Formats: sequence, C-alpha cells, structure tokens
Amino acid sequence: VQLQASGGGLVQAGGSLRLSCAASGGPFTNYVMGWFRQAPGKEREFVCTINSSGVRKEYADSVKGRFTISRDNRKNTLYLQMNNLKREDTAVYYCAAQYNNNGAFGYWGQGTLVTVSS
Repeated sequence: VQLQASGGGLVQAGGSLRLSCAASGGPFTNYVMGWFRQAPGKEREFVCTINSSGVRKEYADSVKGRFTISRDNRKNTLYLQMNNLKREDTAVYYCAAQYNNNGAFGYWGQGTLVTVSS
C-alpha cells in the first residue's frame, strides 16, 4: 500500500488542523492505520492508531482529548483532526499502515509538517 499525507501547515497555538492520508494499492480495510510524529531533534513517536473498522482507537496521553483519528474506508483515507494545538505539537506527522494487525507498521507516508506558533 502507498500512503500520501497532506494537510500540514502553520497554525497559531489554540488553532486546529486536519491531516489526511490517502491510501492506494491495497485493500484499505486490511490495515490498521496510525499517525506518528517526529519533532526537531527528537525520535519519532506514536500519536494514535485506529483499527480496520474504525471502532477501536488509541491515543498518546499527550494528545488525548485534543486529537481525533478517523478513517473513511469508502475513500481509502485516514484523517487526524487536531484541535487546541500547542507549540509542542510542532513536528512532521507521518501516517502508517499495519497489515492485518500483524504488530508492525511496515508502510509509511512521506510526512507532512505541522508548525504551531505562539
């Protein structure tokens, strides 16, 4: 599966952004999907995941209550709604796919940059 993330940009603290990740090349419903991010000078970290049906979601503590992951299986698209953004949310955001819940995110998009200014 190929993944194309989009929707990043510059936003003021307290603002909102919605990221999208378009998937192609494979049955979208075969994949658990996730968002990860990498801030400057830091390692990539987990943000959230969603199972193939969209029912089960998990979030990092740092984004709980502010970010919402969702997917549209008809459109083969993953979303990340980010509200009440903070400066520490500044990072390159990556979407990733895990085939058939095998435990490993083996497919990655190219990343989209989110910059939160004060």
